[in-house]
Amino acid sequence: MKLSIVIPVYNEEKTIKEIIKRVLAVKMPKIEKELVVVDDCSTDGTREILSNLKKKYSKIKIYYHQQNQGKGAAVRDGIKLATGDLVIIQDADLEYDPQDIPKLLKPILEGKAQVVYGSRFTGERKNMLFWHWVGNRLLTLVLNILYDTTISDMEVCYKLFTRKAFEGITLKENRWGFDPEITIKFLKKGIRIYEVPISYSGREFWEGKKIKWKDGFRILWILLKYKFFS
Repeated sequence: MKLSIVIPVYNEEKTIKEIIKRVLAVKMPKIEKELVVVDDCSTDGTREILSNLKKKYSKIKIYYHQQNQGKGAAVRDGIKLATGDLVIIQDADLEYDPQDIPKLLKPILEGKAQVVYGSRFTGERKNMLFWHWVGNRLLTLVLNILYDTTISDMEVCYKLFTRKAFEGITLKENRWGFDPEITIKFLKKGIRIYEVPISYSGREFWEGKKIKWKDGFRILWILLKYKFFS
């Protein structure tokens, strides 16, 4: 069995080398790892670092966007390039610990789930900024009301799914709308999402955090759009 780890990257020269090192260090017996890195037209030194890493590690596929399109577009292209039986999203910063990946694999390997999300609200964590917490909880509540589910963390990076679960799904959102879009489309297929606790160490804006409060309005619109207008 092969696991494709899709890593969208934009201006992460300070962390990209370390996160790839950590992902490669995760021990997953009997599971082959494939890293698919999509650079979303970084303008710092990220591309040069990736080029050097490619020479060092044969397991890494790297795809470069020629213009910045957003995280959703990077993830979408990463999924297209992935050849694994399973796919997981891994952010390029150090907010998420790759040592949690085996926890997410366990329910799938035991036949309990097709889609597994991590949850930052049920495990060990560095507390996030208050208004980020409020926004996340509010948007997740809207999702739960509209789509009859009880997910605790829609916006989490760690989303693991089987190829079968993803069959027939076409993603369109280029930026932060990726998270609600893929979640809604799994739910519309009748798939119940399994959650496991993960650790979380959120970074500050001065450290490079990119999502802004205004992105919440786009996410809210997507939740409503796929319920009532598509």
